[in-house]
Amino acid sequence: SIQNIFLNKRERLPYELKHYELDVCKHPDLRKISTLSKLCRSLVESGKSIMYPLVDRLIRLILTLSVSTTSSKRAFFAMKIVKTRLRSKMEDDFLRSSLVVYIEKEIAEKFNINEIIDDFSEVKDRRVQFK
Repeated sequence: SIQNIFLNKRERLPYELKHYELDVCKHPDLRKISTLSKLCRSLVESGKSIMYPLVDRLIRLILTLSVSTTSSKRAFFAMKIVKTRLRSKMEDDFLRSSLVVYIEKEIAEKFNINEIIDDFSEVKDRRVQFK
């Protein structure tokens, strides 16, 4: 079962870490590394990621953790700004759209307001023609 696989890996990790520690002390390129991202890259290049798959996975999880935490913090901060007391009655769809625009500012800054207005007026003109 999945639970047995997880327990097996959890039991293997301390042994793999101990072997990894002894091995890295002897490896001249891996001893000099100062960041986790460089360590991750060097483990792959040296083939050690295959020898120590749990250590490799652990390092990759640590590297992605900060990215996912930052994104969620940014989303909650944006929601706090967008959904003020005055707008607390806001519908979920409108709130979601507002948050996407706020969080993805870099993309939204590239929008041209005049082009958007022209697009809406063309849609309105088409509706009038079909009636």
